[in-house]
Amino acid sequence: MSASRPWSAAESAALLRVPTAADDKYSRGVVGLRTGSDAYPGAAVLGVEAAWRTGVGMVRYLGPRRAADLVLQRRPETVTADGRVQAWVVGSGTSPDSRSDADTAAVRGILAGSVPVVVDAGALDLVERAADRGDDHPPLVLTPHDREHAALRRRLGLAEPTDREAGVAETAAVTGATVLLKGGTTLIATPDGELRSVTAGVGWLATAGTGDVLAGILGALLAANPDRPAGAASTAAWLHGRAGAAASDAHAGGPLVALDVAHAVASVVGELISSR
Repeated sequence: MSASRPWSAAESAALLRVPTAADDKYSRGVVGLRTGSDAYPGAAVLGVEAAWRTGVGMVRYLGPRRAADLVLQRRPETVTADGRVQAWVVGSGTSPDSRSDADTAAVRGILAGSVPVVVDAGALDLVERAADRGDDHPPLVLTPHDREHAALRRRLGLAEPTDREAGVAETAAVTGATVLLKGGTTLIATPDGELRSVTAGVGWLATAGTGDVLAGILGALLAANPDRPAGAASTAAWLHGRAGAAASDAHAGGPLVALDVAHAVASVVGELISSR
């Protein structure tokens, strides 16, 4: 396995789609989020905000009433009725320990569906080996941090890796999914062995809720580029890091909060588009 290759601003810019006069909200991509819980409703707000700021055509939110109310207070343009989507985000702000049977069945249905899925946080326990899923399954992008990655590997029966790059590459191969391993340097591994990296450059991103923001960015990009899960994951990591830097710069290089990062995404997207 070769060392990871840094993902560039130019590659990120090339993946972004700019709407034309012929576009409508559906052709620009519709992302669905089944995220948040009564205990962590803010995860839903953060992911939805980030998805909108990334430039998707429509955001659907399905989740607990409390979380849905908070989402609509923040982003009233969000649709809270079920319907067609081009990608899903599941798991942010949820926990396997408190997930209901109905929620588990709903997420399993999404994982067995036909559109790409971002699998975050509390849904990672539902990920199976590719051999157990069969051939007919949607593209998955898994977004664990290091502790979640270790737990996922234990559940899959994989040994402790010798290093992060080897570990994430093996996880991608075994699950048949693109794996975005979050950290100061984020690694993106594909099932066929490609390995990319994004270094955020701002330590303030290590704070509650920024992972929910990343999941929302990724879901929006995946809805617009459903056939490019690795490109969407790499670009999401790049946008997230740059938005974190911009949010910190707005406070003279000081600390940020997750909603600052989500809000900064639109300006970062605009800068990238202008650079093309």
